[in-house]
Amino acid sequence: METSDNPLALVTGASSGIGYELAKQFLSNGFDTIMVADGEDIRSAAESLAGLGGTPTPLQIDLAERSGSGTLQTAVSAFGKPLEAAAINAGIGVGGPFIETDLAQELRIIDLNVAATVSIAKWVARDMAARSSGRILFTSSIIARTPAPFQTIYGASKSFVQSFGQALRNELKDTGVSVTTLLPGPTETPFFEKAGLLDTKVGSEEKDDAAQVAEQGFRALMKGEGTALGGSVKSRTMGLGSNILPDAAGAAFGRRLSEPGSAKD
Repeated sequence: METSDNPLALVTGASSGIGYELAKQFLSNGFDTIMVADGEDIRSAAESLAGLGGTPTPLQIDLAERSGSGTLQTAVSAFGKPLEAAAINAGIGVGGPFIETDLAQELRIIDLNVAATVSIAKWVARDMAARSSGRILFTSSIIARTPAPFQTIYGASKSFVQSFGQALRNELKDTGVSVTTLLPGPTETPFFEKAGLLDTKVGSEEKDDAAQVAEQGFRALMKGEGTALGGSVKSRTMGLGSNILPDAAGAAFGRRLSEPGSAKD
C-alpha cells in the first residue's frame, strides 16, 4: 500500500455525525485518516472529504462483531506506518423501557460501545506505549455522569467508556501516550432516530452542531487534555452540573429527557 509522509490517524464510526466531523478535523490538519464504519456509506463519506490535506481511506468493518477489531488491526498494519492518533468513536443506542426493549439490540450496544472499544484500545495503546508516542480519543457522553432511565444500556456503556478512558490515561501518563475522553451533549446526528428517541424531549429539542463538538474534541486531544465537554455552553454547563448531582436526582432529570412521549411535555 502506498503511503505518504503524513501522520496516520484512525476514526471509527466515521460515516456520519461526530465521527465524520472528527475525520474532517484530522484530514484538515494533515493526517492521512482511516475512516471506519459498518455501512457502505463510509465510502461516499471518505470521498466527500478528499482534498482537505490528508488522504482518507474508507474501511467497511462491523466492529460489533468480535472479529472486527482484529480485521481492523490487520488493515491498519498494512499501511506500514504507526498510528499517531486514534479516535475510538463508534457507538449505538436504543431508547425505551428496559423491560420492553429488545435484548439482542442491547447486547449489540455492549458489543460495540464496550467490547469493541476495549479490543481496539488494547492493540492501539500497546503499540503507542511501545513507541512512547500517540494520542487516543474516546467518545463518551455527558449521559455517562448520571443514571439514564429509558437509555439504560447506552448510558451504562458510556459510563464504562468514561471510567475506562480516565483510568487508561492514568496508567499511560508516563509513557508519552495521552488519552482524552470527549463528553458531548445532545448533538445533531442520526443517533436519536436510530435509537428510537424522536418522541422524547431530548430527541425533539434543538441539538449541538457535530462539527463544533468534533473541533472541541480534536483540540483537546492535540493539547493532551484528559476530558473535553463538547457542544454548546448549555451542554457543557449541564455536564458540569450532572457531575455533582446525587444519583436519584440525576436519574429523575434523565427520565424527563428520555421518557417515551416526553416530547409533548
